[in-house]
Amino acid sequence: LQSLDVANNQLRELPAALADCPRLKEANFRGNQLRDKRLEKMVNGCQTKAILDYLRAGGRGKGKGESAREEVRKKKREKQQKKDSGDGEQDEVEEASKLLVKVLHVSENPAPLVVKVSPGVKDVRAFIVCCVLKGVNLKPGNALKRFLSMQTKLHEDICEKRTAATIATHDLQLVKAPLTYDVRPPDELKIMPLGRKEIKAKDLLRQLQLEAEEQRKQKKRQNVSGLHKYLQLLDGKDNYPCLVDAEGAVISFPPITNSEKTKIRKETRDLFLEVTSDTSLQICKDVMDTLILKIAELNRSALENKEGSGSDMESDALCGPGNLNLPLVVEQVRVVDTDGNLKVLYPSKTDLATVSSLLTVIR
Repeated sequence: LQSLDVANNQLRELPAALADCPRLKEANFRGNQLRDKRLEKMVNGCQTKAILDYLRAGGRGKGKGESAREEVRKKKREKQQKKDSGDGEQDEVEEASKLLVKVLHVSENPAPLVVKVSPGVKDVRAFIVCCVLKGVNLKPGNALKRFLSMQTKLHEDICEKRTAATIATHDLQLVKAPLTYDVRPPDELKIMPLGRKEIKAKDLLRQLQLEAEEQRKQKKRQNVSGLHKYLQLLDGKDNYPCLVDAEGAVISFPPITNSEKTKIRKETRDLFLEVTSDTSLQICKDVMDTLILKIAELNRSALENKEGSGSDMESDALCGPGNLNLPLVVEQVRVVDTDGNLKVLYPSKTDLATVSSLLTVIR
């Protein structure tokens, strides 16, 4: 989309997703009675880029403060990505040594996975990006432990302690599609959290708060660890976000936990990946790009260790010297609204560009 003219209509707001149209240079929104009066002034006197920057920062009156925070976040993400890709040395690395990822397009997939988004998430945690990753090997040595540690590190770094985004990873074989990204009141949302029995969200949060208080007393300090750090992210919300499977079970409750029902184990080969945010769609995509890169790195490391140990648990084709660089397959997942209109497709042609110095993407 390069040019958009919706002047003199009855629009009350502009969707934040417009900010993720990289080629949009000309846009005319004049003559609409927008709820956000600041935005209304901007459309009458500012360039398209300024309007899109405002939408990207959250809009709806969040103003300069939020825009500045978004800028800080952007710089932090860029710094992290630079750190991951070295000091430019990767430019000289041969293509053969790069990690490979093959994209399976929706049109090529006989049974593509779809996530339907309910309107209610807009005011709670609006953005979600998903994909399927096939061909992961978590069996060798401590591969699973390293996989879980990698997620924790990403939550601390690029996800900014889950304030910018939250990752959830699931065993695809245990995910019952189609999926719905929805909201539910705290006393109606039930989940079986990782390592716990089924519980209502409000009771889980109360339980975690009590545990946090107990932890503070025992360690005699202010800081808390684990899930307890993220409780304040849901303060003041009447509804909580959740990802629900075809059987009505909640498999993810961001930013707190996902479900024991879809828990990843050593035997897991195919993953369903999910990133959510209440900040922006672009943050979800940046985090997903980095997550796929990190899984590809772990996968190669696991295969190399497997080859070195002389294990014959898997076929020779999987771990032979010439096959250490077999591509992981990323299947596109469509996120649609309740009418079936496309909201997000990941990975699109422009996705995975942030990690292109370390990753070769076969599209």
